[in-house]
Amino acid sequence: MDNTPHDVRIGDMNWMQVEAYLKRDDRAVLPLGSTEQHSHLRLTVDSILPERVAADAAEPLGIPVFPVVAYGVTPYFREFPGTISLRVETHLRVVGDILDSMARSGFRRILIVNGHGGNGAAQQFAQEWAADHAHCRVLFHNWWNAPRTWAKVQSIDPVASHGSWMENFPWTRLPGVEMPAAQRPMVDLARVRALDPVALRAYLGDGNYGGLYQRSDEDMLAIWQVAVKETRALLAGRAAGFPVATSPADSMALAMQLLEGWPALAPGDALGDEPLFADFWTGCLLEPAP
Repeated sequence: MDNTPHDVRIGDMNWMQVEAYLKRDDRAVLPLGSTEQHSHLRLTVDSILPERVAADAAEPLGIPVFPVVAYGVTPYFREFPGTISLRVETHLRVVGDILDSMARSGFRRILIVNGHGGNGAAQQFAQEWAADHAHCRVLFHNWWNAPRTWAKVQSIDPVASHGSWMENFPWTRLPGVEMPAAQRPMVDLARVRALDPVALRAYLGDGNYGGLYQRSDEDMLAIWQVAVKETRALLAGRAAGFPVATSPADSMALAMQLLEGWPALAPGDALGDEPLFADFWTGCLLEPAP
């Protein structure tokens, strides 16, 4: 009987194939997403993208990718119909139960690929969880604003934001929905943070935070290639040994080491206002899976 998985998605594997995999490797990927307004794009943009980038990155390595957690923390968008928001406590309990189950199965090195900024509490939780599970390691990766991916976005068009062209991939747009042609001015982020959900909907209009609504597929695929390569580098780093960083600076240094050989970022390259490498390595010395 052939127990070799022919697809990295757990949904395309049976338990016997997973058991066979765990005899030779203990890595896995858990995508985190959200179901929320994305202007004229699908409500599930933040779930589609982390699961797909995870699968594309993991496929050559044969590393299993679990189904995306499709609901996240997004209370600010709750006045947009179709948006589903979990309480922070609920979200962390769900993520914790999933990590517990993965560890019980034998997965010891887990890459969380996050696709939604509102899931930030899960990043801190992952560190806490790893401290309580000394035999496991966890890496939290915001795929869209990792250094190389965000630099690529900025090199194409620095006016990019939530619900704009930078999230408009062939697999996130809706057939038959025509995008506005005009570039939308950037919203006032300080004002956005101060508004309640009702006022925020009135202020945002269609939900685009600023920028064009669509760019060429060539531009989008160029970004995607960088994102997949950057995510794969983390999965394969240190011969899959998952190095440990104790600070954001260490995380950046590790990322650059993993990405050695890539073109260097030019001095003065705009990398945005927020920390782009929010990823961190957590955990203790790796123990072999049982």
